[in-house]
Formats: sequence, structure tokens, C-alpha cells
Amino acid sequence: MSLRHAILGILSVKPMSGYELKKVVDGSVGHFWTADRSQIYRTLSALVEEGLASRGTVVQEGRPTLHPHTVTDAGLAELDRWLASPLQAPPTRDAFLARLFFADRLPPERVRALLDARHREVAEELAELEAIEFPPRDALPEGVTELGYALREAARDHGLAHARAELAWIDATRRRLERITP
Repeated sequence: MSLRHAILGILSVKPMSGYELKKVVDGSVGHFWTADRSQIYRTLSALVEEGLASRGTVVQEGRPTLHPHTVTDAGLAELDRWLASPLQAPPTRDAFLARLFFADRLPPERVRALLDARHREVAEELAELEAIEFPPRDALPEGVTELGYALREAARDHGLAHARAELAWIDATRRRLERITP
């Protein structure tokens, strides 16, 4: 997946400014696809240059000018092409697991600290995912179908399951280490 496809997907629901997109990314797909504000704005500019999105201007009284972006027909075609393309397994890189793999060079208390830090990170991620609120099914936001709602809910549930599984794995790893280290 690329950020461009995530943005095209979000814009397929409704037009948004870069600021709005950042909020939506953080509150919806952020647990599996993150982007900072500058990446979003660069990608929006590239999408407009390629004709996959258009940029409007809305002058607001007493507020900054708004620049909503809308996905074009070509952008929807690109999104559909990407959705139908074969999945490619992404390269796996996990800095935490790499550190843990070689952490036998550290004293046991530092290994425990490494696990504790990861536990805190994942617990925070879990809390953020649990805080995502979905509107009632009978009040779907404009542009969101019942199928889209169910799929977005499933993506969030995937993140919840992974976070809970990792917390359980960290707890099991801690118990394993307690048996072999002072």
C-alpha cells in the first residue's frame, strides 16, 4: 500500500483538505498506515499533478482559506486498479524485535526495561484503537456505505486483536525470562 492509495481511498468517501485528511488518517487508518502532515501535503500535490485529484479553494471569513481535494475519475480508476491488484508481502522490519533478538548482550534488568517500554507503547496504541468511535449503523456519515462501515470496523478490530495479542506475548515473554534470569 502506498500513502497515495490511502489518500485516494479517503477522498473517495468525501472531499477533504490536507488538515482534515491528517485527522482522518490518525483516527482511522493510523494504526496500519501512518503519515505526517508534510507527507500528506506532498502526496496531495502529486495526486493533483497526476490528475488523480483536484484542488479547490474556499475562502472563509475570519478563517484561513480552505483547499478541499476531490478524487477525480482517473483517481477512482487508479484506486480500483490498486484494489484489484495482487497483494505483495511487504518486507518485515521490526526494530523492537531486532533489539530483543540481540538483547542477551544487555543485563537482565535492561531487557525487562525494553519489554516494559514496548508494553507501554502497545497499551497506548490499544487505548487509541479502543477510543475510535463508530457512528450508529442507522446514522452512517455521508458517502459511507454499510459495507464500507463494516470493513472499516473490521480494520480497527484487526488492530485491536494485534495489540491484545502482542500484550499477551510480552507478558508470556516476561514470565519466560523470570524463570531464567535473576
